[in-house]
Amino acid sequence: MCKNLVASAKPEWTEVFRTGGGCVYQSDAEKVLFVEFGGKIARYDIRCLNRLKKAVANINLEQMATDVSRTSDVEIISLCACEHCYILNIGQIVALRELLEGAFVMFELNSIIQERLYSLPVYS
Repeated sequence: MCKNLVASAKPEWTEVFRTGGGCVYQSDAEKVLFVEFGGKIARYDIRCLNRLKKAVANINLEQMATDVSRTSDVEIISLCACEHCYILNIGQIVALRELLEGAFVMFELNSIIQERLYSLPVYS
């Protein structure tokens, strides 16, 4: 479930990844993620955030940049079961893509570290 938030980041949130365009936070207590982007903070579970990442990654920036019609100036991203909607120009799409890809790299890195730490053989 996704909800818009107007509050700023809380101290119990852990920063996952930050760029000049925004930040992704993790709340272990609520088991959700928060994306700060475009002056707003949106709440996502991991499945919804993954769908957002895929939707942003599937935008054809080359086609958007070369299309001369007025409808190609912006992209509207609205996910099923999410209350938040993004209306983005090309620069914002690139910034959101960078933010989401970086956050997922950090999730993967954390998984690798956890796996390596807890799968080492114990010697007596």
